[in-house]
Amino acid sequence: MKTILIIGIGAGDPDYITVQAVKALNRVNVFFLMDKGPAKQKLRALREELCRQHVRERAYRFAEAKSPPRDTAPADYRASVDELNREKRGVFERMIEGEMTDGETAGILVWGDPMLYDSTIRNIEAIAAGGRHNIEYEVIPGITAVQALAARHKIPLNRIAEPVALTTGRKLAEGFPPGIDSVAVLLDGEDTYQRFADAEVHGDMEIYWGAYLGTPDEILIAGKLADVADEIHRRRAEARRANGWIMDTYVMRRPAT
Repeated sequence: MKTILIIGIGAGDPDYITVQAVKALNRVNVFFLMDKGPAKQKLRALREELCRQHVRERAYRFAEAKSPPRDTAPADYRASVDELNREKRGVFERMIEGEMTDGETAGILVWGDPMLYDSTIRNIEAIAAGGRHNIEYEVIPGITAVQALAARHKIPLNRIAEPVALTTGRKLAEGFPPGIDSVAVLLDGEDTYQRFADAEVHGDMEIYWGAYLGTPDEILIAGKLADVADEIHRRRAEARRANGWIMDTYVMRRPAT
């Protein structure tokens, strides 16, 4: 039997990690890493620093494999994601076979929480169900970027007695969900918030935006969307050029009634 631990490691600050996750890290023999190229070396460095700070009870090693490339402008988004996940499962299977011995435990470090817009659980579940490998797996929750964002801006996520929707930039482009006045948006590569910046059309929307949350590169901007949309767009573009990648999220709200 081989064991896979899918560990949520928070949004970037090593202090965001939970006690349960620390205990899980100290069970791991080998950490699986997906190499996403030179631009993402800071992400690997953050994982390595997290292990240096929190693993005390055993020796461990890293096993790295090249991450499958992703089509950034697919004609069929869902089909593209399905194909990407099939390729990722193949990478994980090769690592399980070649980088682990029976009785060992592997850790997969997932930014934020594995349950939120991440396919690691689905991929490991599919490998376990396939029966080629004798594995069991556990999921350890983590602090999401949405939680970190609300904490850094010192705001509650929802208004009193009102719901909040977790969504993506792709879905937000279709409009606010019916009956929802607050949205938390992830995976927005198109600056979709700009579509709502006209106060005469959409009212005085509020936005709380953050990038690289919990890391030394963190950026926070908040205010009336009409006032700060251009600044967010500029700072986001500058940061992406400087780092080669960006991880950001935001909460956006209709005017209070």
